[in-house]
Amino acid sequence: MSLSSRERLQMVLSGQLPDRVPVSPFVQDEYLSVYYPQKEKVHRVFDAVELSRELGFDLIAKPRDFEHPHFLRKSFPNWELREERDVRDGQIIVKRSIETPHRTLTQVQVGPDAGVASAGVHLATQEYFLKDREDIEAFIEYMPEIDGETIAEMNSVAAQWREALGEDGIAAPWGWCSVFNMVSEYRNVESLMMDTFDMPELYHALLSKLSEQMAVYNAHIVESAVECVGIQGNIANGAMFSSDYFAENVEPYEKPVIDAIHAHGAHTIYHNCGAARQLYPNYTRMGFSVWETVSEDPVGDNELEDAKNYFGDSMCLLGNLDQVNFLKTASPQEVAEKTRALMEVGKPGGHYIFSTSDFLEKGTPIENVKAMIVAATEAGRY
Repeated sequence: MSLSSRERLQMVLSGQLPDRVPVSPFVQDEYLSVYYPQKEKVHRVFDAVELSRELGFDLIAKPRDFEHPHFLRKSFPNWELREERDVRDGQIIVKRSIETPHRTLTQVQVGPDAGVASAGVHLATQEYFLKDREDIEAFIEYMPEIDGETIAEMNSVAAQWREALGEDGIAAPWGWCSVFNMVSEYRNVESLMMDTFDMPELYHALLSKLSEQMAVYNAHIVESAVECVGIQGNIANGAMFSSDYFAENVEPYEKPVIDAIHAHGAHTIYHNCGAARQLYPNYTRMGFSVWETVSEDPVGDNELEDAKNYFGDSMCLLGNLDQVNFLKTASPQEVAEKTRALMEVGKPGGHYIFSTSDFLEKGTPIENVKAMIVAATEAGRY
């Protein structure tokens, strides 16, 4: 008996063996804008549902609506937020200031103007809110808790996603997490790393505060009736941190957020599209539901077979066809062959969702995308 995409994904996330391996390429604004050039605006749920029906894949929709916290979307008492957005010389420029009773915090982020796909662009931070000790102390003291209006918005938006998805897939919105990824947008990552040596008490106070707030924030996302929460863990990767450093300075703050999401009945998808091999012990202890994207060389240092053997049935793996160096340049036949080879490794015993190693990019031939989906669907049957 054939399952719906929603049922198939839910079974795998719950550790059960479905009718076949789910096939869920990573789709976001960039590919949607290329596939639907006639659209003036694209959405990671509504247009992705349409695409999944046309191409026949199991959708894990990854909207960004809740990625930025309440306190960077509006003002609160003792927290006056101002934001200016501009597009100049092909660049999106976002300037924010937060006025507290003791300090005014300022941030500048910049990224390319990608037209219709701009909603998917991750802006690079050029000026950070937290420049010194006094900034960090003010941030900790005055950071506001989530409010009822934000929670009501979560419930309303998630209900729209659920209606649109139907049986075609599940919603896995990016949450306001992970702690280290998010704080690296507020304070320069090199400074953060030095903080663990120069002012460790303040570093741990900052990450503890964020971890507590994120646990509450993401629990409310789950209560809005989503199946998964996406966690961005690519900054604290295995190329930057040793397992011991990660265990002391990152893991203690990520795990409470993961536990809070699970305690409220949802799954977690932890995203690290780069080096991760030496962090496998940390990943096991953190206990998230799914790790994406198991990226191989040259983007990462992972092998699907090694990861499968290491993690066993302790977590689900999501990946890992190279969409940067392979999918855009190979022939459809080569794509099909590579897809079947990956499926032979990932399929046995379940706990696997076939996907790409990151989001589908412009310049990817549609023939290759179709060849990948067809081959994975056929080869993934149990």
